[in-house]
Amino acid sequence: MIIAVGITLASCGSSDKAEKNTNKPVEVMVNMSHFNSDSAYAYIEKQLSFGPRVPGSKAHAACAGWLEKSLKRFTPDVQVQHVRARAYNGNVLRGKNIIASFNIENKKRILLCAHWDSRPYADHDPDINKHRTPIDGANDGASGVGVLIETARQFSMEQPEIGVDFILFDLEDYGPPQDAQRSRGEDNWGLGSQFWANNPHKTNYRARYGILLDMVGVKDATFLKEGYSMMYAPSKVKKVWGIADELGYGKYFVDERGGYIIDDHYYINKIMNLPTINIIHLDTQSANGSFFDHWHTMNDNLENIDKATLHVVGDVVLNVVYRERGL
Repeated sequence: MIIAVGITLASCGSSDKAEKNTNKPVEVMVNMSHFNSDSAYAYIEKQLSFGPRVPGSKAHAACAGWLEKSLKRFTPDVQVQHVRARAYNGNVLRGKNIIASFNIENKKRILLCAHWDSRPYADHDPDINKHRTPIDGANDGASGVGVLIETARQFSMEQPEIGVDFILFDLEDYGPPQDAQRSRGEDNWGLGSQFWANNPHKTNYRARYGILLDMVGVKDATFLKEGYSMMYAPSKVKKVWGIADELGYGKYFVDERGGYIIDDHYYINKIMNLPTINIIHLDTQSANGSFFDHWHTMNDNLENIDKATLHVVGDVVLNVVYRERGL
């Protein structure tokens, strides 16, 4: 697909023709692939087919192998970072951050990321008897991964000018259950991103900025300007939301401030000082007060994934990356 980016040029001539062209938008053509929401949906469905992707489970191991194999279809530059981290309850968890790169020789880079593990506890489910039951994590985890795998597929057909690194973080959602009051603490979450931020896959790794996708798949999702994104990378929020508005997605990318969310981007900003924003569904009217209604419940399943929302997020991400110049 080809998109036209308008650039305003002021005329310095004096002829009638030049005067008529003053401040007229000139189209600069940008080569783009077309985001396929059916494909992204299929990648989400495949992740869920393994079962809940709880660290240490057979489903977790099987999904990790599939994610690595899938990304290798689109780029040869795929590596697995083995993560060892201590959970809130003292258990040592072993996880895998899966990293794929495009244009590895280009020092000008963008980071795209999501988490692929799923929550071991349905601790917000209406049924208290299910609070220790693992969830599918269709929206919370799998949706962002599905969008990114489809984005990688598009890049394999039409490479962007900029270098791009994808990181699928593990051990993001193994924080304490809601009723474990004594185990609360922000650093109990995002264990995979904390590990990577302290041990990047490439020495002295840098990128222009990063974009995290989290909970990007339910119908009529609203992506507010999350607090830490605005704190650490306000210009990048402005860039992404501006492109979304230009594409006609203002209904989704709402021009309003949201709350501060401890998520993978928080540690990338805090530890690496790499400006990273979070595209995350924030809804103050939901039953959970901040996130979508089925957050951390047994109903976070494939039935609540909406292809229209996937298309919006994927289209915005593709536009953001393809418009970056690699100079």
